[in-house]
Amino acid sequence: MTFDIAFVGHYTKDTIVSPTGTRTVDGGAINYGANVAARMGLRVAVVTRLARDDWHVVEALEALGVTAFAKATPRSTCLRLTYPTDNLDQRTLELTSSAGPFTLEEIAPLEARVYAIGASVRGEASTDVVRALAAKRGILALDVQGFLRVVRNGALVSDGWPGKEAVLRHVTVLKTDAVEAELITGASDLRAAATALAGYGPKEVLLTHRGGVLVYHDGAFHEAPWTPEAVRGRSGRGDTCTASYLSRRLTAPPEDAVMWAAAVTSLKLEAEGPFRRTLQDIEALYARLRRDRRPPTAATIERRIRSA
Repeated sequence: MTFDIAFVGHYTKDTIVSPTGTRTVDGGAINYGANVAARMGLRVAVVTRLARDDWHVVEALEALGVTAFAKATPRSTCLRLTYPTDNLDQRTLELTSSAGPFTLEEIAPLEARVYAIGASVRGEASTDVVRALAAKRGILALDVQGFLRVVRNGALVSDGWPGKEAVLRHVTVLKTDAVEAELITGASDLRAAATALAGYGPKEVLLTHRGGVLVYHDGAFHEAPWTPEAVRGRSGRGDTCTASYLSRRLTAPPEDAVMWAAAVTSLKLEAEGPFRRTLQDIEALYARLRRDRRPPTAATIERRIRSA
């Protein structure tokens, strides 16, 4: 069976610490991503690793129609995310346990139109795994966070990703955020950073920031703002945006897919956990974004970032 989209990454058990309290939620790019794609009616697969104690996540995805290639491991990947203030873009992350790296055998059965790698830390998906997925000739999407992050004294930190060229030459769609993009390229300007990242090989760069999402493709920029009524679920923003963009991109151009992704992600931001809204909810917000669309200026983008 050929899937529309296959997500490769660990389930993560996330302990979220914020001024409002501490709670544990089911996270991971495969969890956030598959929930979006399945609710859009796509044929979805996940390749993941997790402990038997957390198998309810696999069962929940299968109940949505997702095909799960899941391997039981002694421990799940567990993260501690600390948000010290109300600014949800300021956070620290700690890795308290890992489900271990993926093997070539685990991805061998996959056949999909899109392969989306959503790793948590470098080493989870090796360069060999990236090459093997690229060799399958589908669209290969990759979230830079799982390659930029390394573990130092238990904390996840970014080291600039030496040797990135060996991975990025295989990537079709690269997901990053503004902070990660600046760490890699040295450019604080969003458009300059996206352009520089595309120079490493990706055909499309999907860049999220506090004000919304920007896509660079074929020399053109396309943008859309976040419009949540309130932000209650920051964790999973990037994974949701990536999955909704890739899912829509299968049938639509970048300028349409970026607005669709902004609509889905805005709705997800209103609640903690994976996206659970209806297709009708997405369509309504997407239509509003299209009506309100205005070509944003650089000054407008900067105001969005400062005010978010």
